[in-house]
Amino acid sequence: MTEHGQAAPTDPPSDPASATDPLAPIGPAARRGPLRAGERVQLTDAKGRMHTIQLREGGHFHTHRGGINHEDIIGQSDGSVVLTAEDHEYLVLRPLLSDYVMGMPRGAAIVYPKDSGQIVQMADIFSGAVVAEAGVGSGSLAMSLLNTIGTTGRLISMERRRDFAEIAQANVRAWFGADHPAWEVHVGDLAEVLPDVAAPGTVDRVVLDMLAPWENVEVVAEALAPGGVVLAYVATTTQLSRFVEDLRTSGAFTEPQAWESMVRTWHLEGLAVRPDHRMVAHTGFLVTARRLATGTVPPQRTRRPAPGAHSEDDGGTVAAWTPESLGERAMSDRKVRRVARDLRSRAAYDAATAPDDAGAPAGL
Repeated sequence: MTEHGQAAPTDPPSDPASATDPLAPIGPAARRGPLRAGERVQLTDAKGRMHTIQLREGGHFHTHRGGINHEDIIGQSDGSVVLTAEDHEYLVLRPLLSDYVMGMPRGAAIVYPKDSGQIVQMADIFSGAVVAEAGVGSGSLAMSLLNTIGTTGRLISMERRRDFAEIAQANVRAWFGADHPAWEVHVGDLAEVLPDVAAPGTVDRVVLDMLAPWENVEVVAEALAPGGVVLAYVATTTQLSRFVEDLRTSGAFTEPQAWESMVRTWHLEGLAVRPDHRMVAHTGFLVTARRLATGTVPPQRTRRPAPGAHSEDDGGTVAAWTPESLGERAMSDRKVRRVARDLRSRAAYDAATAPDDAGAPAGL
């Protein structure tokens, strides 16, 4: 991670294998085969209650239905069933990315898996792409983007708050098991950072998860290659309207498209097949547009603009764009510091107890 205006750090990657082979598998690709000490696994009981633990030599997991020794899990295949001391069954699986992001430590609010999937597909994120991300939050979207671009792509993440960036880096490192070679994190504003780290017309995709994405339309247009995609994730209709109108006014993009997704799970038990009583409804709006070639005049729109479209210059009333004014609950600095401290402690403990080449914990 670098502050804006500072040189990139030269520390070696946390995983020695990545230092010798940048294309070595990381993340889920490196976690194939029998379950090993140091891995996180998800235990599910007969009622669907889940517990996530990290396997350790000599470890023990205790439940009200009896305990499970970690040795009974280590060496088993993914998808096995283990018994507690009281003969209750638990299904053992490696957690999926969607499971991990919903339970990982958070500084800022996360982008939910349903939206991450939409972003990857509708922004056409591809293997080897150069992607700029503004607003790294707790790192959930960055993990989906890195999974897609692979080790041959480049993800440029920009975050105004250093504490959020540190939390995101810790979460991403815990998921992939190492520093991802395609990821770089910069602390600062997109308008100041992106022109310094990416030449004009070299970015394939830009993803904006920020309060006022319209403030960066010009910078995004300069960075994007012709035909490139800009996608914004916004929480309210006022943000959506303002961003869309500024995209149109810029004359550098195609007609924007906007939507939201809602996910409703179903109860499935014999003939009792019905929607569940709860669902993941509105989390945010997604809007995309594509970069036009320089000098191209976009086709004239045949419909009248929305009557409520306005800007600060035409006499409209615009409230301060803050999380509080948009109805979001502000995250206290104290909680952010606590989450960051817990992640650092967990990383230090993992490093101290990770087995060495001889199979014994390094700290012993």
